[in-house]
Amino acid sequence: MPAVSKGDGMRGLAVFISDIRNCKSKEAEIKRINKELANIRSKFKGDKALDGYSKKKYVCKLLFIFLLGHDIDFGHMEAVNLLSSNKYTEKQIGYLFISVLVNSNSELIRLINNAIKNDLSSRNPTFMCLALHCIANVGSREMAEAFASEIPRILVAGDTMDSVKQSAALCLLRLYKTSPDLVLMGEWTSRVVHLLNDQHMGVVTAAISLITCLSQKNPDEFKTCVSLAVSRLSRIVSSASTDLQDYTYYFVPAPWLSCKLLRLLQCYPPPEDGAVKGRLVECLETILNKAQEPPKSKKVQHSNAKNAILFEAISLIIHYDSEPNLLVRACNQLGQFLQHRETNLRYLALESMCTLASSEFSHEAVKTHIETVINALKTERDVSVRQRAADLLYAMCDRSNAKQIVAEMLSYLETADYSIREEMVLKVAILAEKYAVDYSWYVDTILNLIRIAGDYVSEEVWYRVIQIVINRDDVQGYAAKTVFEALQAPACHENMVKVGGYILGEFGNLIAGDPRSSPLVQFNLLHSKFHLCSVPTRALLLSAYIKFINLFPETKATIQEVLRCDSQIRNSDVELQQRAVEYLKLSSIASTDVLATVLEEMPPFPERESSILAKLKKKKGPGAVSVTDLEDSKREGGELNGGSDRGPDSGAMAASNASTPSPSADLLGIRSAAPIGAAPTSAGSLLVDVFSEAGPAAPSAAVNDDGFLSSAPPSEDPATLLSEADELLNKFVCKNNGVLFENQLLQIGIKSEYRQNLGRMYLFYGNKTSVQFASFTTTVSCPGELQSHILSMQ
Repeated sequence: MPAVSKGDGMRGLAVFISDIRNCKSKEAEIKRINKELANIRSKFKGDKALDGYSKKKYVCKLLFIFLLGHDIDFGHMEAVNLLSSNKYTEKQIGYLFISVLVNSNSELIRLINNAIKNDLSSRNPTFMCLALHCIANVGSREMAEAFASEIPRILVAGDTMDSVKQSAALCLLRLYKTSPDLVLMGEWTSRVVHLLNDQHMGVVTAAISLITCLSQKNPDEFKTCVSLAVSRLSRIVSSASTDLQDYTYYFVPAPWLSCKLLRLLQCYPPPEDGAVKGRLVECLETILNKAQEPPKSKKVQHSNAKNAILFEAISLIIHYDSEPNLLVRACNQLGQFLQHRETNLRYLALESMCTLASSEFSHEAVKTHIETVINALKTERDVSVRQRAADLLYAMCDRSNAKQIVAEMLSYLETADYSIREEMVLKVAILAEKYAVDYSWYVDTILNLIRIAGDYVSEEVWYRVIQIVINRDDVQGYAAKTVFEALQAPACHENMVKVGGYILGEFGNLIAGDPRSSPLVQFNLLHSKFHLCSVPTRALLLSAYIKFINLFPETKATIQEVLRCDSQIRNSDVELQQRAVEYLKLSSIASTDVLATVLEEMPPFPERESSILAKLKKKKGPGAVSVTDLEDSKREGGELNGGSDRGPDSGAMAASNASTPSPSADLLGIRSAAPIGAAPTSAGSLLVDVFSEAGPAAPSAAVNDDGFLSSAPPSEDPATLLSEADELLNKFVCKNNGVLFENQLLQIGIKSEYRQNLGRMYLFYGNKTSVQFASFTTTVSCPGELQSHILSMQ
């Protein structure tokens, strides 16, 4: 790049900037800018032609004004004219103005493209670099269409200077990121890959960024780069710091290029060629060996560069997951960083060890650092490091250390940051279920979890413990006893009340023989929490009360008295009022046999994968939970626990678990919610049939192998649809709101209200598919005289 002579200094620009800085107020600054804008506008419109220096000066002033936050609506043509100058400084200012102020839709793009083409064909390296920088800065589709085929030719040409090759590689990378469909390498592929062998390290560094991006999209097309990358990496790693003097950073040879090469190799599986693979393993061993050497400098830049290469090498070792010796060595190296004084290194070490823990070769080596990780969880000041420590404990957990890790995580929960408590709760629940051999320990753990962090225990967690208790006869009595004792605490979380109400309602008879937990004591204990709970929990407790009448007939009078009081049968909440009235009536008129049939014990839930894993994955984001975790959980959790995703409240759980709308989903929120705590519909249970307001369920949803509701076949008999529609219509004889029509694609709901001879009706349409409807229209036809009596509101 040519040096700028003293004559190129713009005194007028310096004076203007000084005036702006000396302004005492915003008003004075605006006044000075407006004065300058008027002066520049008059110069550009004047009859006298401006020379290159004047244009450059005024364009610079406009650029400075724009950077101060003011709009510039003129001067673009003058900047374009500067592109045709043969002076570097004038051309540079022109390109700078265009890069900052000209958008891709400007009418001047054609003129700009012509000027760029002239500079690219000029073979002047300085002008070519300016043109390439402008293309990369603007990066518009129009520029990609104009130059995508020209830039690769410049990049691989033998007579192109190294500085131009660097700019061409980075410019092509920018165009590929913005318009990948227009950048087609084709015949240039092999020649671009061979830039990895270029003698100039700057060209290799720029080219490898382009090749890495291209390899991620088209790995097969660029797979020949692996051997070249290994060869180049080997030369760098084995070289002394004096061999690459121009590219040695604080005694570390070419650290940026080394990191880029290691990152490129992570786009591909281990090399099939034995010689290439052996050379790569040798490089990785050398990097691990150098990490053990005493530092050659005390400067932080030296350690940063050295550690950057080390962590990229460890990432590559983890990616390959095929060299047990390297995996164990990497784990040991990371273990040394766990107690390093640098917080960032501790964080990176914990993060990398999380991935190592999933490898069969290094899992045992990771477990040896459990005490250090637990100590980090307790003592780290930085919350992000504590979170990574929790992640590592979760990743290294297995049957041998599950109880220790769960106990430590529970202990940490009491003082954990609020931002990570929900995630910690999910992890504790998953580990307790996945590695539970003694299910009394599992019950104790979940109840302790609710006690410590009840506000962060989601429905999936307490649904799951109830499912497991119901499915395992050997733990039901212990669960009833434990939850009864937990409810005796003066301060009891609402989730504990939900679990207690459900389990005692189902299995309270198993502990009723003890006078300390007699039926009346159980009822009084639950009812003492009633007034402190929310409406859904009260609804669940009412269901538990009616279950008590079936389990313990001696409590019938007491419970009926509670249901009969005004606070229940005249409750302002319609759900509680309806339950109280219907349960009271049921207990009064139904015989013992009918009660036993309607209120029979919940049947075991069908086996399905736990929804807690899916919730944790959603909480952490894509890729946070490894496939191995999911498969292990599916295999071990399913075999051990036989749990189902279907919660105690079938309506609530269906809504929380279905990832896509199911045929039975209430998209419009018109149907009344299923009674909380009520038993799901089964062949032997009439509870839903008696109390359900929605009527018979639509016969469409089935459970597939993946544990999600599967929709019925799309082909439906019109006669069947009409019959179902008539059944739905009959409900409106005594109802104002509900579902009018429903199939696999659409749900139509109706809401209406009437006053004397006037009425108002609303129709709601719900899309039950995962795609958006196109050109959706509705038509309401009214027969005969009815049309004149209806006011349609669009």
